Amino acid sequence: MIEAIGLGKEVPSGDGRLVILHEISFKVMAGEAVAIVGASGSGKSTLLGLLAGLDVPTRGRVRLAGQDLFGLSEDARASLRGAMLGFVFQSFQLLPALSALENVMLPLELAGRSGARADAEQMLSRVGLAQRLGHYPKHLSGGEQQRVAIARAFAARPGLLLADEPTGNLDAATGAAIIDLMFAINAEQGTTLVLVTHDEAIARRCSRVLKLKSGELAT
Repeated sequence: MIEAIGLGKEVPSGDGRLVILHEISFKVMAGEAVAIVGASGSGKSTLLGLLAGLDVPTRGRVRLAGQDLFGLSEDARASLRGAMLGFVFQSFQLLPALSALENVMLPLELAGRSGARADAEQMLSRVGLAQRLGHYPKHLSGGEQQRVAIARAFAARPGLLLADEPTGNLDAATGAAIIDLMFAINAEQGTTLVLVTHDEAIARRCSRVLKLKSGELAT
């Protein structure tokens, strides 16, 4: 489903260069659930951004469903992202001016999907928010906002779901419920999952764990 090949990322730092990621290579097969773990500052979120094509590497390649992500134009990358990827972020990333239903419908409508409203309503019902369709993010709890984000991510039935610390802004009990929900829907849809987390218990629920240490994959 996705492959990193010699992936590296550097940024200017003072008079030199700061190496964030160095020679990262791995494959994730279709239907697999892979956790990326590591200490704060190890490069986990940077790696996820590169896998999504949201950031550009200093060197190396990413193949998504066989396509060289950085061999595409920015518009073509965005189109492939819209067709293939779902995202769940730590900070929810809901649009405050849109209701829960509208937040879930928006990417479906942008992709030209027919039946966007029905699909969004069905997915919000699946995550337990059938009675909250018209509520705006400011009127939802953190756990409810993350449920909306999960519904938005899965509504388009993506081939690959990328999740970046999805419980980072939630209390332990709410976070556990969110993780249970995310894994349940992931299993139902047979989605490939790449999950960044600092929580070893969450990581153990994945079929494989990749450990980043100082920007390199630990062996």
